[in-house]
Amino acid sequence: MREVPLWRRLTAEFLGSAFLAAVVIGSGIAAQQLSPGNTGLQLLQNAAATATGLFALILMVGPVSGAHLNPVVSFVDAAFGGMTWRSALAYLLAQVAGCSFGAMVANLMFSRAAVSISTHHRASPAHFLSEVVATLGLIVIIFALARTGRSRSAPAAVGAYIGAAYFFTSSTSFANPAIAVGRMLSNSFAGIAPSSVPSFVAAEALGGALAFLVVKVLYPSVTPTAATDVVVAHPTETA
Repeated sequence: MREVPLWRRLTAEFLGSAFLAAVVIGSGIAAQQLSPGNTGLQLLQNAAATATGLFALILMVGPVSGAHLNPVVSFVDAAFGGMTWRSALAYLLAQVAGCSFGAMVANLMFSRAAVSISTHHRASPAHFLSEVVATLGLIVIIFALARTGRSRSAPAAVGAYIGAAYFFTSSTSFANPAIAVGRMLSNSFAGIAPSSVPSFVAAEALGGALAFLVVKVLYPSVTPTAATDVVVAHPTETA
């Protein structure tokens, strides 16, 4: 196994997360402009861009960091022993910073203020349940592939799942605390009001914890495997 220094993995997570936020928010703004008044078509455009963008981004940074791009993935990975808790915390910081930066870039690309706090309130019991379900499904898919030797399917599987979850959840499937933070910086179709973010983050954390238990039940005899194995090869932990 090759060694990948932590600083390189963090750089990959920052860049991947920044591009992810730019894809999600930028396509949301574009959808608003291209299809004014047609919410269904806007959601379809946003979902299609996110699903295909995720596929490409996982391939781009996966060989370096494992393409977590999501604090829940990193912390569940640490719980399974795939990475250290120190690295998981560092990943979280890089992911939040990357998503925040990407959101600002997306705003600027459409001639908007770099930061425009969203007024799109999403906190409700239905949204909370949706985020639990969306995150549960995402994490189970990732670790099911990692623990059953089907890692090469991960980019397509993750992209397809998120694209589908845009439509089968009322929350449009954030399933990622870092992107929730980034999306509150854009008052656009893809935005979320700051007051709704704590509820989303709590639901996503709960979904991740439930997913950990589900994976343990479904694959009890499988040797723990890092989420980074989902993409290409596990980068050995080095400082």
